[in-house]
Amino acid sequence: MLLHRFRRSMAVALTVAALPLAGPAMAQTPDHPADNAAQFPSSQDLRSMTTAGSYLAARHASIERDAAAAAAFYRSALRTDPKNNELLDRAFIASLAEGNIEESVKLADRILKVDKTNRVARLVLGVRDLKTKKYASAVQNINLSVRGPITDLVATLLSSWAMQGAGDNKGAVANIDKLAGPEWYPIFKDLHSGMMLELANKQKDAGARFERAYKLDDSALRVMDAYARWLSRNKDEAAAAAVYENFDKKLSRHPLVVDGLREVRAGKKLSPLVDSPQAGAAEALYGIGASLTRRGGEDLALVYLQLALYLQPDHALALLALGDLYESVKKPAMAVKVYERVPASSPLKRNAQIQLATDLDATDRSEEAIKILKSVIAEDGKDLEAIMALGNIERGRKKFADCAVTYSQGIDALTGAEKNSWVYYYFRGICEERSKQWAKAEVDMKKALSLQPEQPHVLNYLGYSWIDQGINLDEAMKMIRRAVDQRPDDGYIVDSLGWAYYRIGNYEEAVKTLERAIDLKPEDPTINDHLGDAYWRVGRTLEARFQWAHARDLKPDPDELPKIEAKLANGLPDDTSSAAAAEKKKEDGKGG
Repeated sequence: MLLHRFRRSMAVALTVAALPLAGPAMAQTPDHPADNAAQFPSSQDLRSMTTAGSYLAARHASIERDAAAAAAFYRSALRTDPKNNELLDRAFIASLAEGNIEESVKLADRILKVDKTNRVARLVLGVRDLKTKKYASAVQNINLSVRGPITDLVATLLSSWAMQGAGDNKGAVANIDKLAGPEWYPIFKDLHSGMMLELANKQKDAGARFERAYKLDDSALRVMDAYARWLSRNKDEAAAAAVYENFDKKLSRHPLVVDGLREVRAGKKLSPLVDSPQAGAAEALYGIGASLTRRGGEDLALVYLQLALYLQPDHALALLALGDLYESVKKPAMAVKVYERVPASSPLKRNAQIQLATDLDATDRSEEAIKILKSVIAEDGKDLEAIMALGNIERGRKKFADCAVTYSQGIDALTGAEKNSWVYYYFRGICEERSKQWAKAEVDMKKALSLQPEQPHVLNYLGYSWIDQGINLDEAMKMIRRAVDQRPDDGYIVDSLGWAYYRIGNYEEAVKTLERAIDLKPEDPTINDHLGDAYWRVGRTLEARFQWAHARDLKPDPDELPKIEAKLANGLPDDTSSAAAAEKKKEDGKGG
């Protein structure tokens, strides 16, 4: 039953109708798992479908957030019913969500012939015009895309970058300066004005804007980086290094900061954050898109991030933000494709590799994931993030001897300053216990508790392990109760307490506690199995068989399934534990 402990250790301003990110995650399009999304639907699949069939398939793909399949199906339906405006709108939005901007542009042109006020279509055409340096048309289309504070800011920044591209830098900055809005506007305004002035070689004015933005928020990564870069060229190495070092105190060893510090300390003058109007517009779309992702605005964030990457396909931060967005909506296969696009030359490639490995594992490509992480660790044997990611994958895939070695490497790399160093001992203890090295596991669990004395998961695991072995029973019960006190709504930890009662022969209390655990976590096979055992011991045999049958149907671990089936066939043997025997003596009048 210790396996159970191991298993436990493991809208915004612009409304975008029918966006493939908008629905809850559901099963993949029938007979086509997520990893095969690139092959489905094929052109042959689409040719064989009716308009209604394509539409229904597209709706299903949209609900499950498979943008590529949704776009293909909607476009297929539109080809057979070209005058259907609803299909046109849905095909446009799905193509945009997919990142197929060229197709989105074609559909946007068609939409505006029907509805000249469609703001999303105007935005897409405006970004296309900006990319192709049709700056006057870009300004016109972008200004017609406004509705609300977020889109107002985006439109102002994008139209200003188009004006800058057309040579009107003074007008571009003035356009930003006259924008009024919420209290979070100024940092965007000063950052982008500074970048525009920098491109126009008005270095003093640019520096004043960067400094003002930096004073507003010195923890904003892009503001900090833009300012440090400006300082490296216009002041000195020490001033630039000081800005990077201040940020490092807030967020240690960010790759862009590490890279920037190395460069300025080598006496290099760093290039500006953006080198063209297109890059500046991409930065605007990325900055707001990434901010929306963190605030629950995934639909609009997806549009902005895809447009940012249309303007600047190698924008590493935008790629990481898009990958993170797909992870947040539980689409690891889509995240994999995004992380693979991060340029090898980017300081953020290592971050992308770690996330890529995590998502590969989530799509059952664990061997590829392990290979990538070992390669990252080979370059830096003290990369704790990569070590933890590798250990977690190995642990999740039941490579217990391997994960014990990996977590040991992490422990060797600890400096003592890490806030969560206990977790390495805890996870190594799990791997040791699962690989039948209990003596070592117990030492590591105790070490984890010495570092984090009331950590509920460690209390639970160690206490449960002792109970399961029939040792240190009083102390173990106290530890599990302390864990439950901290996490009273954690079904797994409540189950530990119930199973502890069972193991010491207090079956009535076990039933009460395990019934509560089932209420908290009804679909866990081990908790159902435990409750079945407890029911049997108190004579509720019909209910016991029901719980065992339910546990069997919930797909328990393969090692546990034969045991459950044996109980269904034969029940439990008579209890010969000392606690049960003592209770029997009391019932017979023979006890003390």
